[in-house]
Amino acid sequence: MLVLAEDQGTLVIGQLSHAWISGQLAFAWGNGTFPPAEPREAVALGAEQHDVGWARVDLAPQLNPDTGRPRNVLEMSVEQHLAIWRDAPDLLASQSLHAALVVSVHGRSLSELRARLSPDDAQALEGHIRDERVRQGALCERLAVSAPDLECLRRQMWTWDGISLALCNRWRPFTAKDVPTHEGLVEIELRDRADGTMTIDPWPLSTSRLQVRCEARRIAARYEDEAKMRRDLESARPIELCFELVA
Repeated sequence: MLVLAEDQGTLVIGQLSHAWISGQLAFAWGNGTFPPAEPREAVALGAEQHDVGWARVDLAPQLNPDTGRPRNVLEMSVEQHLAIWRDAPDLLASQSLHAALVVSVHGRSLSELRARLSPDDAQALEGHIRDERVRQGALCERLAVSAPDLECLRRQMWTWDGISLALCNRWRPFTAKDVPTHEGLVEIELRDRADGTMTIDPWPLSTSRLQVRCEARRIAARYEDEAKMRRDLESARPIELCFELVA
């Protein structure tokens, strides 16, 4: 989950709620410069559900004793990372193989990134990376997805995830690199506008204005008791977070 310290307490956003924004972006993605998700509905479903492996983890979050808040996504061990991602594509396979492919691609990308940033974990992650390559090969053959199309999908998913994280975590300005266009790869920047809306430059969406939203919960600033933190999170009223993107 995403955990933000605030004056009023702690704002908590579940991984699947943040992923919901990724799906909204994926569905609206594409114009004369940027290729759309293809096939749109299935890929957008995969983007929306790309963190499906987190569902049970976020229902019973662990307490970080150092911060007194729930452990966030960056505080998970490599063993927890693998437990979350190893079987995540299977959870969508009976719904949409394209959506399962999106989850597989993103999980492999995260393991590859973690292996580069933490060489001590690389050996433990290599098995997951290898298994997802095999899975993706089989899925691409069944779905007639070419290697260039798979790479485009991987980079698109990375972009949607990054923009969603930037919106939820209030990272602005935020630059997404290696974003596919019809002509090659570019950088795009998410930044605030004076009127409270946000823009992305160059503009990658099919409409000139898009509202995306997710849900958060607000709990106390600090806990000593994990069970109390979980009870408060379960009973907290949902807070709608809405972000308006304007060309």
